[in-house]
Amino acid sequence: MKAMGYATALTVVVGACAPTLAQAQVYENGTSIATFNVSLTVQANCTIAAEPLVFPATGLLSAPANEETTLSVTCTDTTPYNVGLDAGTAAGSTIASRLLTGTAPGNTGTTVDYQLYQNAGRTTVWGNTQGTDTVGGTGTGAAQTLTVYGQVPPQDAPAPDTYQSTVTATVYF
Repeated sequence: MKAMGYATALTVVVGACAPTLAQAQVYENGTSIATFNVSLTVQANCTIAAEPLVFPATGLLSAPANEETTLSVTCTDTTPYNVGLDAGTAAGSTIASRLLTGTAPGNTGTTVDYQLYQNAGRTTVWGNTQGTDTVGGTGTGAAQTLTVYGQVPPQDAPAPDTYQSTVTATVYF
């Protein structure tokens, strides 16, 4: 019986609410409309990300050490861009003559020559002057991968250490 009493109470509650829900009106006197614009302005924009370039560990630097890394450039569709690489953070480093610097105490003045290139043949230096030594492209709205080709040329071997520099990659658009 108690179960039936609950059902009765539930029916009463539902029945009490039903007229409110069922009272949607239908109007037949006419209509009036308004329109509004929806817009979004997409401006030219680009982002860039870089992976580290790590040359293989070596002893003597009697042969070239080659390695590659990638940059990821994402630009709005049809946006032209150029990507430049600076000389790096090692003191005395230039685009034409990039340097890695020793990191161990007492060895921070020691350098190793290296270079960054635009092509796998390692003949075209990658610099930071637009229209001269940067790499250009046109955005697609999706990430585009650019390969950076690095080389440590043969040279006198310095003291054992980790040699490094921080290169800034810039996307111009």
